[in-house]
Amino acid sequence: MRHYKEHLIPTETPIREALEVLEKLSHDAISFVVDKDDRLIGSLTDGDVRRGLIKGAGLDQPVDDIIQSNPRFIRKGDQDIQKVIEYRENDFKIIPILDHQDRIVNVINFGELKSYLPVDVVVMAGGKGTRLRPLTEKTPKPLLKVGDKPILEHNIHRLSLFGMDDFWITVNYLGEQIEEYFGNGNQKNLNINYIWEDEPLGTIGSVSKIENFIHDYVLVTNSDVLTNLDYEDFFIRFIEEDADFAVVTIPYKVDVPYAVLETSNGHVMNFKEKPTYTYYSNGGIYLMKREVTEGIPKNSFYNTTDLMERLIAEGKKVLSYPLSGYWLDIGKPEDFEKAQEDIKTIKF
Repeated sequence: MRHYKEHLIPTETPIREALEVLEKLSHDAISFVVDKDDRLIGSLTDGDVRRGLIKGAGLDQPVDDIIQSNPRFIRKGDQDIQKVIEYRENDFKIIPILDHQDRIVNVINFGELKSYLPVDVVVMAGGKGTRLRPLTEKTPKPLLKVGDKPILEHNIHRLSLFGMDDFWITVNYLGEQIEEYFGNGNQKNLNINYIWEDEPLGTIGSVSKIENFIHDYVLVTNSDVLTNLDYEDFFIRFIEEDADFAVVTIPYKVDVPYAVLETSNGHVMNFKEKPTYTYYSNGGIYLMKREVTEGIPKNSFYNTTDLMERLIAEGKKVLSYPLSGYWLDIGKPEDFEKAQEDIKTIKF
């Protein structure tokens, strides 16, 4: 993946130098002209250069003379996902991301990304992985390799494919290895922060330590889940339902090999011959409004189930999102072995 600053050209750059930049960008040949603070001034393509030369511009003239002054962009934190979809479907491939001071903070390429979701991601990666010992005696479970890269790298890659670029990784056991491996994410156009648990805080308690979320929506996920979940569809469903909290659920079917009787006061009212019942289990992936995180007790042991129970009791809208794709919780040695086989055929 190309670093977004390769698309940036300083104002007053000669057209000749701008052409060299476009040449290096090859099939991604669009540049964005910025001031000294990286504020967007305009865009430049090969077509803009040709039109400028035809009109008499010289190669030593400043590029500012031939740029498009009102390029399309996405405002970071913009909740209008339909705008993102419109750009993508109308083949506007490369779009700058602006902060509220009009500074370019990223450039996304829909030739590589599936979407650009306005979501902070919290990855829970502080567990000891005791059921996977001895594999986890010297390596934290999120860094165990599935195929050719760690479990957590598969997760971050999948999430980033949907344009999520603000990450918070909660760490404890051997967390310094995770921090060293991923760093600040800058080389992959990501912003990665680390939240250290001095002591275990449950499955969501450490989220209370984050006070500077960037977006209005927060996705919390276990680090040891492999999935090809469509995060855009998950987000759209969340918005359409005006939910406060959503949980990815895994359908689990139970086939009963006998007729099941439905009774009332000892009387048989009905029966079903060898029925199949579908139940839904917790998939360990949650999406919530940012204000929901404010109700998580500070520095206290707190599980996601505690949060869901409180939200339901308060009359908040808690949504189930049944997953139709691939999902695997890597908790036991047999799960780890299955992941090694699945990774050969499942696209993440």
